[in-house]
Amino acid sequence: MSEMRPDLGFLELLVAVDDHGSLGAAARALGIAQPNASRAVRQWEHRLGLVLLRRTPRGSTLTPEGTVVVHWAREVLDDLDRLVDAAAALRTDREAELTVAASMTVAECLLPGWLGQFRRAHQDVKVHLQVHNSRQVCERLTAGECDLGFIESPSVPDGLPHVTVAHDSLIVVVHPGHAWARRRTPLTVEELAATALVVREPGSGTRSTLDAALTEYARAEPLLELGSAAAIRTSVLGGVGPAVLSSLAVDEQLERGELRAVDVAGLDLRRTLRAVWRPPRTLAGPAGQLLSSVVRNGRGGAAAR
Repeated sequence: MSEMRPDLGFLELLVAVDDHGSLGAAARALGIAQPNASRAVRQWEHRLGLVLLRRTPRGSTLTPEGTVVVHWAREVLDDLDRLVDAAAALRTDREAELTVAASMTVAECLLPGWLGQFRRAHQDVKVHLQVHNSRQVCERLTAGECDLGFIESPSVPDGLPHVTVAHDSLIVVVHPGHAWARRRTPLTVEELAATALVVREPGSGTRSTLDAALTEYARAEPLLELGSAAAIRTSVLGGVGPAVLSSLAVDEQLERGELRAVDVAGLDLRRTLRAVWRPPRTLAGPAGQLLSSVVRNGRGGAAAR
């Protein structure tokens, strides 16, 4: 009888066909090559003795029998999510630990306040903080090395639920003695792209956002690559060169006149900062409690996706 039990990947594929309207769209949503998806459906149709998809030149859609199977597939997947949630709750009750990974800007500017508020309400939870760039945060989440991540990159890897927790903007900053600080007109995007800047390393959310905004322009080689916003801020304060940093990271220096912001005409560097985690979509235990606290009291509040 066990050979008649479809694997979970096939059930997810069937549900995705129902959600997205075709086998091709389902395969793309799950990151599966369409020939592999078609082969899996044919194999399980043979094993179950049912025709699950109606195949036409315009694509494949569910048959009435397939629709019934999808209904039960959803029930199985929902039950599995509840099992995972329950196991996580049991593990949480035993361990009462939380490992959080955060990108540099979030870790330096926002997370101290978020964690302080969380610790006041949950003094029994031991929190471990890892600080990485956004790409590394997602890699550690996928590898199961942390429970909850915070990133600032423009996109989120497929398969990771996420929710908006804050917003910021990248701005061009210079030392007050830099020529740009005396400009009467905004920089052009071409001028910014052609200038050697002090930048974050590849993989950081700040670098990814800047690279995406300037992708159509001829770029100068970086003046210097550094691993944190604090290091870049120190370099700009020392007159090394201009940089593009989160407004969160330089608010105090701008207010004191230690740095100057430079306008760039036609360049929009507003960003969305997100919490990310591994499935299921509903996060349980201390990680879920921290996320709820951040969304409730922070600048986010969007539904998880």
